[in-house]
Amino acid sequence: MRPVNLIPAEERRGEQAPLRTGFLVYLVVGAFVAILVAVTALVLIGNKVAESESEVARLQREDARVSLQAQRLASYTQFRILSEQRVQTVSSLADSRFDWERVMRELSLVLPSDVWLVDLTATAAPGVSVSSGGGSGGSLRAAVPGPALELSGCASGQQAVAAFVTTLKDIDGVTRVGIEASEVAGEEGGAGVSAGGDSGSGGSGEDCRTRDFIAKFQLVVAFDAAPVPITSATEEAAPAPAEATEEDGSAEAEGS
Repeated sequence: MRPVNLIPAEERRGEQAPLRTGFLVYLVVGAFVAILVAVTALVLIGNKVAESESEVARLQREDARVSLQAQRLASYTQFRILSEQRVQTVSSLADSRFDWERVMRELSLVLPSDVWLVDLTATAAPGVSVSSGGGSGGSLRAAVPGPALELSGCASGQQAVAAFVTTLKDIDGVTRVGIEASEVAGEEGGAGVSAGGDSGSGGSGEDCRTRDFIAKFQLVVAFDAAPVPITSATEEAAPAPAEATEEDGSAEAEGS
């Protein structure tokens, strides 16, 4: 038989007693759980914020330290830049130097006895001006981008001029010699050999032709292998001047 409990439900004790709790108990428990989760979340967020603030402070200290170190080393950086600029300047000056003293010494050694100079101008570039007013400033000098000599003088005839042109090529560094003009006073109209077919009295105002057979010349001696200074006057390349030969001078020597 199945036992039947005849005790009223509200008076029962033990495991069979009904629960007398309602919905309010569950609501209270849920509220406590929510509060606990919120507090835990706030603690975790606070910890992360504190860690972030600590990291920011550390980075700021590191940035200040690096900035101070950079300021201390700035003088060394400026000194290095200044040193490199000075090295470049010195190298540029050294590359653009030309030994004029050697050229003049060799010119004095090869100058023939039947040739005398009345004007000599040495320039490192065609755009360089000489205060003494020497130099012809002709087309041959303008065609030489580097150092060159401009010689004006007289010789005992056109053959002597041609021989002098050949002799000038023996100077160390000379690559070509151009004749700007070569004239004999005894020739008709005073005309002689002139670059580009022009005739004239030459670049010097003094006429050294004291005899009819004396030839007055104007030469340009080029040193093309020498370093060319970087100037506005030498940026554009110019055509090479015509090279004088002994035959060119001999062709005009009949009047001498």
